[in-house]
Amino acid sequence: MAQLTEFSDANFETEVLKATKPVLVDFWAPWCGPCRMIGPVVEELSAENGDAVKIGKMNIDDNPSTAAGYGVSSIPTLMVFKNGEVVDRFVGVQPKDRLQNALDEAMA
Repeated sequence: MAQLTEFSDANFETEVLKATKPVLVDFWAPWCGPCRMIGPVVEELSAENGDAVKIGKMNIDDNPSTAAGYGVSSIPTLMVFKNGEVVDRFVGVQPKDRLQNALDEAMA
C-alpha cells in the first residue's frame, strides 16, 4: 500500500516538481474542519492507486512559502501535478470520484 507523503517547503521541489509520476498534494491545516473531512478520502486514494501516483499532504501552517507560491487562499486545496506543472486544482471538499478522475487523466 502506498503511504501518504508529508510534503514540506524543503522537499517540495524534489518530491513534487521533479516526480516522475503524477502527484496529488492536499494543502491542509489541523484546525480546518473540511480538511479533516477530506483526509480519509485522500488516504483511500493513496491506498487504491498504489505506486502509480504519489499522494501526500502539506500542512500550510508549517509550510507557508509553497502554499503562498501556488496561491492557496482556502483550504483544503488539492492540486494534481504532472511533470512539475499543476494540471488540476480543487478547492474545498471534493467527491472521491472527481479526484480519481483527475488522477486518471494525469496518468494517461
